[in-house]
Amino acid sequence: MIAFNVSRNAVLASQVSKADTPQARSRGLLGRRSLGASEGMWIVPCPMIHTFFMKFPIDAVFLDSDLGVVRVLENLKPWRLSPWVFRAKSVLELPAGAASGHVSKGETLEFRQ
Repeated sequence: MIAFNVSRNAVLASQVSKADTPQARSRGLLGRRSLGASEGMWIVPCPMIHTFFMKFPIDAVFLDSDLGVVRVLENLKPWRLSPWVFRAKSVLELPAGAASGHVSKGETLEFRQ
């Protein structure tokens, strides 16, 4: 799946996995050594995340029910908790640095097959 930033008319990530079952959400990115430059994971539903047991930092893009960006956390290091983002219905996890300059609060994303 592709994460597309409609507001900028640009691809944010071209290899996005969707975690929308309890099992997939609880596993998330655990056990991975890294995320490739074009990879991401879209976790639905999800108003907050943690990076416990992870081996690498990530960027987290929190989205509302209309896929509007409500918060962007850059370079969330391992063994951290994100804040609870009350309007967030899902989160797109990206490699650290992938969000910088490519997505901002108030923009809109689309997920394409």
